[in-house]
Amino acid sequence: MKTNKALKKLALAALAVFSFALYANISVNRAGQTGVYSVESSPQAEAVIILGARVYESGGVSQVLADRLETGIELYKKGKVKKLLLTGDHGQKSYDEVNQMRIYALRRGIPEGDIFMDHAGFSTYDSMYRARDVFLVKSVLVVTQDFHLPRALYIARWLGLEAHGVSADKRVYVGQNYLYFRELLARTKAVAQLALGMKPKYLGPAIPITGDGRATKDTRI
Repeated sequence: MKTNKALKKLALAALAVFSFALYANISVNRAGQTGVYSVESSPQAEAVIILGARVYESGGVSQVLADRLETGIELYKKGKVKKLLLTGDHGQKSYDEVNQMRIYALRRGIPEGDIFMDHAGFSTYDSMYRARDVFLVKSVLVVTQDFHLPRALYIARWLGLEAHGVSADKRVYVGQNYLYFRELLARTKAVAQLALGMKPKYLGPAIPITGDGRATKDTRI
């Protein structure tokens, strides 16, 4: 008898988790169906958020990140935005996404003062939250690949940002099917974080995006 009750509770819990995951993925996927543009057709915004991805110890960025950076740089050079907000993981000295991104942007001719770095963009959720509360961004173009864009836009809009998306897909990526699968779980987590009103790992003093990006520069580099 006790075993049957336990099984029923387990089944109900599993059903609740599945239902929430289904709701989360449908809701997030819808976010990616509107407000997504090409570089040429995108509206103007205060800044472009370029979301971090893998970088290498030897220096350089992955194909995924290179395409995000190139797309963001194109938007800047076409006058769609005035600032780049490079956000990624710089939680350890041995792993630093944002400075590699900054070096890439500088080599492509972006002025140093127009490059803002978010060293605590440990997740898409943290990046969007900090864009609003630390960098005081109001309108933004979000640049990432198609598999990631719906979640990024969903989070940004939920947090009150006027957000439009620009796809950074320029090729077929290694492990692309895995990235889409992993995104199913990430979407569920993001909706839960928003529903619970969770805060990012770090916040800190305001660094307005309307100012000089050199205020965010790592003094060691």
